[in-house]
Amino acid sequence: MTELPDSPVAPALSSLCELFTTELREVRFPDVDGASLASAVNAVHTAAAELARAEAVVEAARQTLADSQEALLHRGQRALAYARIFAEDNPALQARLDGLQLQRGVRRGARLEAAATAPAATAEPTVPRRRGRPPKAATAETGLFMNGEGSTIEATLIGAGA
Repeated sequence: MTELPDSPVAPALSSLCELFTTELREVRFPDVDGASLASAVNAVHTAAAELARAEAVVEAARQTLADSQEALLHRGQRALAYARIFAEDNPALQARLDGLQLQRGVRRGARLEAAATAPAATAEPTVPRRRGRPPKAATAETGLFMNGEGSTIEATLIGAGA
């Protein structure tokens, strides 16, 4: 009963079942023996196969939905283009149509590719950029100035009216 690496049966359980079919094949406990363990392993494999089939059906349904949405979007874009031409002499209708923005959705495959090519997060956290307008530099009389990072530094004033 050697299991595949992606088996739904845990390796330790697989080893235990193997022991009950080899060295412990003559040992029987209430409700536990080699045959009952083998039957339970088969039930797990059957349930895993059912799950894989169901996931394949769900994935096919997702693809069908995405294709239908893409077809609807394409048809909607054509309808909007025709309606804009039709509404050239009707400013009220034209204004309503101008408010409609049909944007092409990102398909699932494109999102997965984008996620795969996105740079991984660096181990070193980055300091977020300060928002808003940078503060004004202090006047020359105070001797305090703003450096590039937004903190003040004291400077020696040369010829500052003293």
